[in-house]
Amino acid sequence: MANLSILIPARHEEFLGKTIEDILQHSEGDTEIIAVLDGYWPDPPIKDHPRVTLIHHSEPIGQRAATNEAARVSRAKYLMKVDAHCAFDQGFDVKMMAHMHDNLTMVPVMRNLHAFDWVCPNGHRRYQSPSGPCTECGQPTQKEVVWISKRKPQSTAYRFDRTLRFQYWNSFGRKQQGDITESLSLQGSCFMVTRERYFALDLCSESFHSWGQQGVEVACKTWLSGGRVVVNRTTWYAHLFRTQGKDFSFPYHNPEKAIQENRELSRTLFEHNQWPLAIHPFSWLIEKFHPPGWEEGRAQTKGIVYYTDNQIDQHIFKRCQEQLQHAAGTIPIVSVSLQPLSFGRNIIFPGERSVLTMFRQILAGLEALDTDVAFLCEHDVLYHPSHFDFTPPRDDTYYYNMHSWIVRTTDGHAVAFDHKSVSGLCANRKLLIAHYKERIRRVETEGFSRRMGFEPGTHGRPQRVDNIPCEGWRSAVANLDLKHGKNLTTARWSPTQFRSQKSCRNWQETDVIPGWGTMAEYI
Repeated sequence: MANLSILIPARHEEFLGKTIEDILQHSEGDTEIIAVLDGYWPDPPIKDHPRVTLIHHSEPIGQRAATNEAARVSRAKYLMKVDAHCAFDQGFDVKMMAHMHDNLTMVPVMRNLHAFDWVCPNGHRRYQSPSGPCTECGQPTQKEVVWISKRKPQSTAYRFDRTLRFQYWNSFGRKQQGDITESLSLQGSCFMVTRERYFALDLCSESFHSWGQQGVEVACKTWLSGGRVVVNRTTWYAHLFRTQGKDFSFPYHNPEKAIQENRELSRTLFEHNQWPLAIHPFSWLIEKFHPPGWEEGRAQTKGIVYYTDNQIDQHIFKRCQEQLQHAAGTIPIVSVSLQPLSFGRNIIFPGERSVLTMFRQILAGLEALDTDVAFLCEHDVLYHPSHFDFTPPRDDTYYYNMHSWIVRTTDGHAVAFDHKSVSGLCANRKLLIAHYKERIRRVETEGFSRRMGFEPGTHGRPQRVDNIPCEGWRSAVANLDLKHGKNLTTARWSPTQFRSQKSCRNWQETDVIPGWGTMAEYI
């Protein structure tokens, strides 16, 4: 009988075989694999192996049900649920079991998995993304599996916000010490528990919809029942993130409505103290970790500064305003425009369109708000509601939502790459006021230089405005930055248009954006 059973729910998983091979290669203990083929047969088939058990369903039963079925087959002391697209450290299993106790839920350090590239006959490579021709020469591409565990980031700390939405917690991670460290929550793609505790706490409850909230559910049930969620920093796993749509998206159906219902069930069970196996109230967990946004039982107040030069196609202008109003919900909006505007609380700012005028508009909007946090929003961006779920963990850092697609309004074609834009900036409002006051003073006395840049905190050049750091984050669904020909800054539609390829890391292209679909409806 195995000491550890690794449970893998799999639905249309092209890398299941590679994940199983990786586990077999890097496990060193008495470890078995139980994989559930949920409504599909892998191609190529999974190779027979004495340590691998496959369960097949002709019709899918869902991720949670599949995981539970694999757990019922196991007779091992420990269970580890793993996604079907992961790579592992050598000896990860024995390193995990060496530190396990019966009351723990344990996760390894999480890296990102670089699984494949698209390669054309001319040797051009495109980082993992939906299939399609080469973006440099137009030639057809073939998938080349590389299976690289990226050394950065190495995530060790997780939390949830006031809506119980999963968040990374990098500032907490910087304070962690030792091989075994506590975390408020976990990511959900990999965790280890005893088999007895898995069933006793119903850690993968089918009362939830198939997908979503698993990390929050497992963490809250662990902590509130008297256990501990810990990260084992002696080992790691690497997880493939797929959020780009087309043939590189989630394998399970995950409508936003079902995800929201899962989140509401989490709030009912845990925040409202309705889970019957809890020995601690939810307030105990919040007091133990003091996550941002929960201070003194009060969420930080949020506000939006919307600024425009009024020089934009009226259809796009109106469509972006309607979307922002929908996405913001009850968050107050201060609009600062060069001409009168019936949108939010409007401030008419006299002046001609210029970089300095834009900075002054932003400052005017910030000073008109009375909230703790401010989001800067531009007139040609379609904001998703998940953008405003974020709460800055610290008051001394600028935060940028890096989940953004740049969309060409002439044909709806979209590109994405790692970058930080003012349109995705949010931070403590007073911090932003201090920054823009100094920025305006500098521009008024010295003039504006591209070396100063537009984005607070993103570079260390001598021309920077201050020494405040910045961090990136990613909303559940991307924002759409529309390029319509009258933007203050120009757009680039190919990696070749960048002077340095470091400026367009993780380049992607698409015509169908997850959470939005095609752009015809919007532009």
